[in-house]
Order: sequence, then C-alpha cells, then structure tokens
Amino acid sequence: MLSLTGPLAADRRPSRATVSLVLTVFVLAASLLSLTSGAAGLGLGDLLGALFGEGLSARDKVVLYDIRLPRLALGLAVGGTLAVCGVLLQGLFRNPLADPGIVGVSAGAGLGAVLSIVLGGLLPFGIASTFGPSLVSVAAGLGGWITTLLLYRIATNGRRTDVAMMLLAGIALSALTGAATGVLTYVADDRQLRDLTFWGMGSLAGATWTKLAAALPLMGFALLVAPRLARGLNALALGEAQAAHMGVDVQRLKRFAILAAAAGTGAAVAVSGGIGFIGLVVPHLLRQAQGPDHRRLVPHAALLGAGLLVLADLVSRTIVAPAELPIGILTALFGAPVFLWMLLHNSLLRGR
Repeated sequence: MLSLTGPLAADRRPSRATVSLVLTVFVLAASLLSLTSGAAGLGLGDLLGALFGEGLSARDKVVLYDIRLPRLALGLAVGGTLAVCGVLLQGLFRNPLADPGIVGVSAGAGLGAVLSIVLGGLLPFGIASTFGPSLVSVAAGLGGWITTLLLYRIATNGRRTDVAMMLLAGIALSALTGAATGVLTYVADDRQLRDLTFWGMGSLAGATWTKLAAALPLMGFALLVAPRLARGLNALALGEAQAAHMGVDVQRLKRFAILAAAAGTGAAVAVSGGIGFIGLVVPHLLRQAQGPDHRRLVPHAALLGAGLLVLADLVSRTIVAPAELPIGILTALFGAPVFLWMLLHNSLLRGR
C-alpha cells in the first residue's frame, strides 16, 4: 500500500483554489441554514422575501436582526479564530497535539469568568452593575491576558523565549487555575453553579452586536497576523536553527504567534465559554487533505472552523428545541471520535 506522505499523495491533493471554493460554499451553506432554522419559525421563504422587498413582521425582524444574525456572526468569528489559533500553536510548538488551551489561556480565561460569576457581586464602586451582563466576558478576557503575560515572563530569558518552557508552564498554570476554579465552584450557590456549568460548556446564546464588537478587535488581530506568520512557521518546521539560517527572526515569530494565539483564544473564550476540539481537529483535517503548508492552512482553517462551529450551534439550538444544548458538548461528542479516528488511521498507515 502506498504511503500518503509520498509524491503521489502530494499530486492527489486538491489545489488551493479548489479547497478555498469548497470551504467557502460550506460556510455560506452553514450560514444560510443557521439563519433559516430554529424554533421561531423564520424560514428560507421569509428570508428570501425580505431580500426581494417583502417586509418582515416586527417579531421576525427581532428574530433575524437581533438574535440570529449576531449569533451567526459571533459563531463565524469564534470558530474561525479558534481554528487559526490552533494552527499557530501547532506550528509554533511543532506538535500536532497543541491546541488553544494547551498554554493555559483558556484556563486563565475560565478562572476570570468563574471569579466574576461567584464573586462579582462583591466588587466595589458599582463595577458589577456598570458592566452588567458583559462582566463575565470582560473578566474572562482579562484572565486570559494575565495568564499569557505570566507565561511569557516565565518562558523568556533575556531575549529568548523557550517554547518548551512555555508549554510546561502552561500545563502547570492550567492545573493551578483549575484548582482555584474548583474551590470557587465549591462555594458557589445553586444559581451560580448553573451559570458556571452552562458557561463552561460553551454557548453562543448570549450573542449581541455589542459583545461581538467588544471581542472582534482581538479576534481580528489574530486572524490578520496569522497569515503573515505562515512562511516563518513553514521554516520553523525544519528547526529553529534552520529557520534562522533562512532569514527568519525566530524570536519575533514566537512573540507574535504567542500574542496572536492568546488574543484570539482569550477573546473567543470570553464571549462563548469553553468550546473544545475546534482548534485541535480542524488543523488535522486540513493537513490530511492538503498538506502542512501554513500559507494554505491558515485561511482554510478560518473557513472550516467557522463553518463547523456555525453547524454545531445550529444543532445545539434545534436538537432539543425550545431548550438549548451547550456547544461544547457537541464539539467534544463529535470532535473526540474524529480525532481518535485520525490518530488510528495515521498509525495504521505508518505501520504499513
């Protein structure tokens, strides 16, 4: 049996334009389904009628413009950002098992959210009432950034950042923040426990244009910076010394990759809660389909991650309608078996 890593396999890979077209159609189809499906009864006919000048009822306008459109936009942004951050971290660590949660950013953001839910009422000067429902998102974003700065400080010696040290420190900080989260969960009351449980499993239910506008600058930073790092990540795959000989400023590459991944992941977790496997599985699927070139991986990961999260959100709000299933449950339920299948498939191919 021929190995899929040989020249013949490379020739069989679809062109960049083909993959881009397929993924764009996928995202558009998922977006259309998201806008026209749900318990409210606003279907494709109503949407087409609105496009061709037929007015929507007041209720349908609220459903479309205030609920479904911001939810769709947030799902596209979060899904694309998590997938791109996964590509960045896997390229930086040269480890296909790296994902946006591995450096502790997600755990730090989670601790910030838990602190705001359990202890937010104790904040002085009316801070809790000032931020209102956005307090959890703000605290999660701050938690992610503080964790990132701490990790960067630990892993940087002089002008050199040790990615292995950052990985180990991230694991340690994840355990530490997890313990702190456990203590806060233990002292939380019933209402706070419900909020903690639902937030920790991930959801786009609270999507608003205001929340999207607050998170979009950081997620946009990650999405804009990532393509500029693609060539450097390709060189880094050969080793730091080889990348430096090829003219890559390795320290600058590390710094921007870490900042972009931290900004994107922190903002995504802040507005959507804990959504796993998007940043882990999407890069794997694309590498098998089109190869490891980061110039292709980054834009295609953004498209595939966005489409997959929009579909997951659609299923989460329709499968048990009018109730809603947290997205994190669905992404883990489908992402884990797919990831295991990819691992077994690769190991069998290498064995042959």
